[in-house]
Amino acid sequence: MKKHLPLAALLVLAFATFCFAQPQATASPAPSPAAKPKPKMSKAQLMKKLSANETALWNAWKNKDPKPFQMWLAADGVSIGEQGLGTKADLIKELPSMPCEVKSFTLSDWKLSMVDADAALLTYKGVTDGTCAGQALPPVWSSSLWVNRKGKWLVFSHTETNVKTQ
Repeated sequence: MKKHLPLAALLVLAFATFCFAQPQATASPAPSPAAKPKPKMSKAQLMKKLSANETALWNAWKNKDPKPFQMWLAADGVSIGEQGLGTKADLIKELPSMPCEVKSFTLSDWKLSMVDADAALLTYKGVTDGTCAGQALPPVWSSSLWVNRKGKWLVFSHTETNVKTQ
């Protein structure tokens, strides 16, 4: 037994070294207040924001100003109308020379339908006092699909359908 005592003591010291060499547990750092994600907007807040943006786009169309379209249309978005499909580049190029004279417009009957947390379908009725190529502009039902990309809401798709008159 005395022969094994030095070996046993050596083994105890060796195992003790491994135990003390283990990394110490540390508390995880608390997230910084600046790193907290912004709370999502309520549906009412989003409706207010998107309907204001949509109204600004109608004002830009009325005034033939491409800047709001450059800011709020998704680069890969589409517009669907009587002439077919259009892109952001098409709209920005054609807007200043469109043969439309708009005196005023009214947007009403707003409805917001959430597709998911980052996509919302905004629908409404638009009535315009004006002409395009000499023709009176009919009232339309409009829909715009807004998408949240990196915290910025952009129009991905817009379409209009003439309101049927009785």
